[in-house]
Amino acid sequence: MFTNLQSLNWPAIEDSLTSRGYAHVPHLVQPKTCRTLTKIYDDDKAFRSRIVMERFNFGVGDYAYFSEPLPKLVSELRLGLYERLAPIANRMMEAMRLNHRYPKTLSEFRQVCRKAGQTKPTPLMLRYEVGGFNCLHRDIYGKTLFPLQAMVMLSQKGEDFEGGEFILVENRPRQQSRAVVLTPDLGDLIIFPVFERPVRGRRNILRASMRHGVSPITSGHRWALGIIFHDAK
Repeated sequence: MFTNLQSLNWPAIEDSLTSRGYAHVPHLVQPKTCRTLTKIYDDDKAFRSRIVMERFNFGVGDYAYFSEPLPKLVSELRLGLYERLAPIANRMMEAMRLNHRYPKTLSEFRQVCRKAGQTKPTPLMLRYEVGGFNCLHRDIYGKTLFPLQAMVMLSQKGEDFEGGEFILVENRPRQQSRAVVLTPDLGDLIIFPVFERPVRGRRNILRASMRHGVSPITSGHRWALGIIFHDAK
């Protein structure tokens, strides 16, 4: 279904998050699994909510939040990734001199979310057709959040769609914005900050704010899986 997360080079992933602001893991999820997941999009029982982006000026396209129980792939990725990202998240908080610390397991973290009134699962599937795009944004659903999230590409660029690059924009204090454009392949995983990350300045550690989005689709259909660890109200 997907590569054993324990076999990934987590020190290299953390180094990429620190130096680049994102980590790109190629071919994590098997192509057949990606294709199978997109087929459930029209099953209303699998989702708790659907959003048409145009209605809220979010962009052009639509997405749906999974209901619980999550599909096996989504659940296992969310659980496994959280456990490996929590120590990285805690080091991020320490570097930025913030008091937030995250428990070892997703179950424990979701208890923190529940105490804050955030009880709805946030993993989602996104669908874009020709002309579709996603404005730069942050996935924040309440006061409690986990500082990292992930995206799995469920379509093959050049075969299923054209355009639709994944965009990260970083704003550092007193500097102009920096943009990164990524073109992940089918089954690739991208890990990136939800809101902000520590970056080294000339004298100390700065807090850079982050947003992400998707450029316009010029042909075909683009599907993606979003894995967010904090729950929503």
